[in-house]
Amino acid sequence: MSKDASGWTTRLTAQMIDQYTASGAWRNTTIAQLAQQRAGATPERVCVVDGVHRMTYARLFAEARRIAAGLRDMGLVPGDVVSFQLPNWWEAVVVNLAAAMGGWVANPIVPIYRDAEVGFILDDSHSSVIFLPERFRSIDYLAMMQRLAHTSNIRTPIVTVRAQTPGAHGLSDFSTLGNHAAPWEAFDVSPNAVKLALYTSGTTGRPKGVLHSHNTLATELDAVSRFWHVDEDDVVFMPSPVTHITGYTYALDYVFVAGVRAVLMDQWEATAAVALARREHATLTVAATPFLAEFVDAVAQSGEPLPAFRMFASGGAPVPPELVHRAARIMPDCVFCRVYGSSETPTVSLGVNQRGEQTIGAETDGRIFNNEVRIADPVTGAPLPAGQVGEILARGPEIMLGYCRDTDTLDAFDADGFFRSGDLGWVSDDGVITVTGRKKDLIIRGGENLSPKEIEDILHTHPAIAEAAVVAMPHARLGETPCAWVVLREGTSLTFETLIEWLETARLAKQKLPERLFVVEAMPKTPSGKILKHVLRTRSAEAVASEAPSTSATSIATTAA
Repeated sequence: MSKDASGWTTRLTAQMIDQYTASGAWRNTTIAQLAQQRAGATPERVCVVDGVHRMTYARLFAEARRIAAGLRDMGLVPGDVVSFQLPNWWEAVVVNLAAAMGGWVANPIVPIYRDAEVGFILDDSHSSVIFLPERFRSIDYLAMMQRLAHTSNIRTPIVTVRAQTPGAHGLSDFSTLGNHAAPWEAFDVSPNAVKLALYTSGTTGRPKGVLHSHNTLATELDAVSRFWHVDEDDVVFMPSPVTHITGYTYALDYVFVAGVRAVLMDQWEATAAVALARREHATLTVAATPFLAEFVDAVAQSGEPLPAFRMFASGGAPVPPELVHRAARIMPDCVFCRVYGSSETPTVSLGVNQRGEQTIGAETDGRIFNNEVRIADPVTGAPLPAGQVGEILARGPEIMLGYCRDTDTLDAFDADGFFRSGDLGWVSDDGVITVTGRKKDLIIRGGENLSPKEIEDILHTHPAIAEAAVVAMPHARLGETPCAWVVLREGTSLTFETLIEWLETARLAKQKLPERLFVVEAMPKTPSGKILKHVLRTRSAEAVASEAPSTSATSIATTAA
């Protein structure tokens, strides 16, 4: 364990550095250095497309230097945290690069997050500044920050992005930050320094900050390039949020690591996505199940092929095998596959890389690459042989450096340095992994990890609710959605509509709102009183399959997807 400039303790050791440097897995170059090399070698090459904005390496590098100078003059020092709650805009690429230049820690925050999540992340990370829009879609971000200042005393300095009138609120703005600062002077930043603090929901309900370095992220992308044969001619279509690990790596870093072009999309709509991919000659993407399902349907409806599109990898949520097979029938010249990873371990497996392996791509999670995987007995932790289902453990050069909190890090790794994923699966003799489920209670809605406990905690504040449990419920498009089971207090009543109003008043993100409500007289429990969530999950799935209420439910309602 070692102390980073950010103040966080990481699991980085001299032995780890020597091992991964000697093997060539860690190139020991920062993202800022790679960006400088690209800007020097191919300054006018377009590397990021965002609507009408076509950003070259030279322009991005110059913009990042300006923002870095502005942040320096705000008083930021190496190790400070730079948060950004931005859509898929080119400005996110610049903020991320500027953070790398200054030795600051990038902290992406999902745009759909509201007061509760944003307040926790800013406080827990000790963020020094946050970049955000005034408004995007239906969210007023400045109003949210004003509420946080009033209710939680969170007064993180704000830099607005794409403000209608820059500076109108007395705030710094992206368009002018650093304009009058002294030129940025580069200095050495360790490639092993914490570069990213990405918060992801955990089974405890408290988000955990995942820590990555320049080296851990670059080696993951290097592995992707080798396995999928990616080069500078590839165009990466990226509708996944740049504040998720997928969007972050493939949109914000990959353009500098591999020299690819990234095409950003800030609001998903399948027909528009296909048109954008066709116009920009996109060659590959990595996206969750809903994107895959709607994208291939839109291609089929268009009646026109996408000849340049050669790779579509999907993960982050359960991917039905039939969906992958159907996609391959619609786009026979494209490789479709499932992949397995997480914020902590970005790509444990990379699916397949040729069309002749469609069965592996559809019915397994693909070939393990750039990682060691051990399958362990979920109870004893003893290693299991090939073919047996157990907990998936992973170790390798791209595994996170730890969590923001030391206790979380210690709990996440075994004595040999393997990360305990909490997921269940098995590995074949030839290194193909299949994920069969998970130990965690996380709900994965369209690639977004949702914590049941977070929702349950708010449900338990309702005066009519005596007990509450939230479980995953199958959803044809999103994979899973939340389903609420409640026991009411004597003499009370509860409708689905009033429940949703209660959760919205608590400013829970829309994506976390339950889609169904089951009101029952009693919860199924163990002798010790623990709610049997697997029973509730089964009953929820049965209700969805039959489109009729479970016999134990006295009330059911649904929300729109």
